[in-house]
Amino acid sequence: MQFLKSFYIHNTFFKYLAILSACFIVSFWFKNLYPIAWILILVLVGLFLFDVFLLYATGKGMVANRVLPKKFSNSDMNPVLIRFKTEYPFKTITSIIDELPEQFQKRDFNYITSAIKGESREFEYSVRPVDRGEYIFGNLNIYASSPLRIVKRRFTFQKDQMVPVYPSIIQMQQYDFLAINNRLSQIGLKKIRRIGHTQEFEQIKEYVQGDDIRTLNWKATAKQNQLMVNQYQDEKSQPVYSIIDTGRVMKMPFNGLKLLDYAINSALAFSNVALKRNEKTGLIGFSKQIETYVPAVQKITHLNTILEKLYNIDTEFTDSDFGMLYGHVKRKVNQRSLLLLYTNFEHISSLKRQLPYLLALAKKHVLVVIFFENSELETLIATDAENIQAIYHKTIAEKFSLEKKLMQKELQKYGIQTILTKPGQLTINTINKYLEIKARGLL
Repeated sequence: MQFLKSFYIHNTFFKYLAILSACFIVSFWFKNLYPIAWILILVLVGLFLFDVFLLYATGKGMVANRVLPKKFSNSDMNPVLIRFKTEYPFKTITSIIDELPEQFQKRDFNYITSAIKGESREFEYSVRPVDRGEYIFGNLNIYASSPLRIVKRRFTFQKDQMVPVYPSIIQMQQYDFLAINNRLSQIGLKKIRRIGHTQEFEQIKEYVQGDDIRTLNWKATAKQNQLMVNQYQDEKSQPVYSIIDTGRVMKMPFNGLKLLDYAINSALAFSNVALKRNEKTGLIGFSKQIETYVPAVQKITHLNTILEKLYNIDTEFTDSDFGMLYGHVKRKVNQRSLLLLYTNFEHISSLKRQLPYLLALAKKHVLVVIFFENSELETLIATDAENIQAIYHKTIAEKFSLEKKLMQKELQKYGIQTILTKPGQLTINTINKYLEIKARGLL
């Protein structure tokens, strides 16, 4: 039974049969070819049996394993390493088929190579998940054949290997590395150091041209016999909350990724940056009710708690209750905080329904409303219209695009900070806004 499960006919065998069939057909006109065709049939049968012997005489002909990371990073290219080794005493032609998780919907994976006895080989391929959750790999199949290529023997390894897909850890590490090395400007981030009238004293230093004379320290000046000034830095240890709307408006996909997942990836990267800057960082997820609540804490290990909570967030098919959100924030968040609200508004009427609650939140806290440009509409607007129908579609797209800008103006009119961004630029724009707010001393 095990033999039958591992036994396969090589495609080349059918080519041999086709040649033999042609010989029999041609022998209808050339009689001398008929016995030769039968001799070739016997040769093929002999080679068939010999090839079976070659492949099955060695009990453990192939050894292989799939090396997976502990976690996949959502929306990023994640490497998968395949290692294999042949124990056959001849050159082996291998066809490797890895059964990828059903979420990828890829059924044409096939890597063909060759190896000699005792040779260890490896290759790497990448996968890009677009949903969080558990991804289960099936069998790692290796089909080995001899140089005769008449039959194949299948070896299977590592069935049902599971990897969880978490929010974009790679993106988080990218911004973390650049922040540590003071290279934020290389990816479009504004690294702003505000010297002057902030609340937290940093040091006393010598006066240089351009320093604010209002910060002169006269006692230090008299002691050092030269002008000395106080230097201040942005206040630290302030509460910062990422608030994620998990309602139906966040189900809209762009480039295969839901708006919710863009928001989750951004919240993780931003939380990491904020914690590195000694802020207290928290998380709220809501729709009809509060789905997730993580109080703001200033511990670098707190990032693991936020990561686990973000892993389990999912969208609902209902409209979100901003009134309930306001009530929760009023009860739980007593200190003035920075609230980054990830949501989306497609019509100005939907914004006006929620505006009283947004104004109530902004009255006590620094509220930043983050919503999304429709990149598909921007592409349509940039396309030349060639007929009446295209003109109609382009006009409607421009109307919706204008509404987004009007919503941004409406919020700014009431003093609410806003970010209107393309989904792909969400993280950069969010961190930029945070740095701007800190630099302006708004928090």
